[in-house]
Amino acid sequence: MSNQKKRLNGGEREDEDEDDAEGIGEWERAYVDDRSWEALQEDESGLLRPIDNSAIYHAQYRRRLRMLSAAAAGTRIQKGLIRYLYIVIDFSRAAAEMDFRPSRMAVMAKHVEAFIREFFDQNPLSQIGLVSIKNGVAHTLTDLGGSPETHIKALMGKLEALGDSSLQNALELVHEHLNQVPSYGHREVLILYSALCTCDPGDIMETIQKCKKSKLRCSVIGLSAEMFICKHLCQETGGLYSVAVDEVHLKDLLLEHAPPPPAIAEFAIANLIKMGFPQRAAEGSMAICSCHKEVKIGAGYMCPRCKARVCDLPTECTICGLTLVSSPHLARSYHHLFPIAPFDEVPALSSLNDNRRKLGKNCFGCQQSLIGTGNKPGPCVTCRKCKHFFCLDCDIYIHESLHNCPGCESIHRPKSVSLMEE
Repeated sequence: MSNQKKRLNGGEREDEDEDDAEGIGEWERAYVDDRSWEALQEDESGLLRPIDNSAIYHAQYRRRLRMLSAAAAGTRIQKGLIRYLYIVIDFSRAAAEMDFRPSRMAVMAKHVEAFIREFFDQNPLSQIGLVSIKNGVAHTLTDLGGSPETHIKALMGKLEALGDSSLQNALELVHEHLNQVPSYGHREVLILYSALCTCDPGDIMETIQKCKKSKLRCSVIGLSAEMFICKHLCQETGGLYSVAVDEVHLKDLLLEHAPPPPAIAEFAIANLIKMGFPQRAAEGSMAICSCHKEVKIGAGYMCPRCKARVCDLPTECTICGLTLVSSPHLARSYHHLFPIAPFDEVPALSSLNDNRRKLGKNCFGCQQSLIGTGNKPGPCVTCRKCKHFFCLDCDIYIHESLHNCPGCESIHRPKSVSLMEE
């Protein structure tokens, strides 16, 4: 009898555990258990197979791509290619909350690191600076610069959540720095805000109007609930305001700020910018670095005007003020002016005998077969110009990294090459 009671009690406990598991929110499941069995689905033959998350990701990507292309259809939007961005991170006591695991502070630091690398990959002529908020005071972690490793090292060395948050002090400090930026540069502020309040020493409305007058574009990503003052700041300055519901959403919201935004009307005037293309210093040469004030051997670049040594490109020479870039930086910025058009989705065909599909049994990019399981055609896309077929992975790679269609580039060959072949 006692054993039966134990079994019954054990069964009741198991039922209670199952009820508790059903009551767990979707955002909590990733932290409670892996639940690998939930990532399975039954196919047509009754066998279990993993859920194809790549198709879901590709659908979301193409939806975003269509929205961007529809917004730019009919008119050519001028982009701000030379951007000066300050990232303001709220490290007040609210950043120690654990609704984002392991904490808001750790999650923000991880995704800001990824954002910095993606930002410089898409904006090689731009510069970033970091500002943190602790104990109601705004601190400058790094000045404006083009070295991602410098920013990441400074950020990871200051991970500490203390005191209250002050949005006004952060805006005053950023305004002081960005007010010295040249007129051709686009001034932007991206704020990651954890707190639900702001403890300010003065009238924050006057600070917001000051930022608006100086053409600062302020955007805010909240990690708690929506705040009126943050929304008002973004509306006045033309920025974006959003609230992250989980870690994946936070990552997506951050990466939306990596491509250059449309230029403000006052900045849409064409300007000639004087730039220098420095040569790389010899391996064995010794000189004092003008940016770090240290003696360095070998690595570095020499300003063509004043012959000063700098460590990284792009940057501004601290001696003569000349903007220093390299030719690959200019080439990598070109794709924002003329983005590649979205590819068309190929509808699923019941037969492989279709004339169009005979030409597209393999992906033109990676040469992988487009035939799925059961000898059925898998999902693919086609270029509107060259009519070549591409798999989903190549579609994402072409639009997000390569920025050129391999099929179109293979068609447009110089005449000299074709004559030599003949």
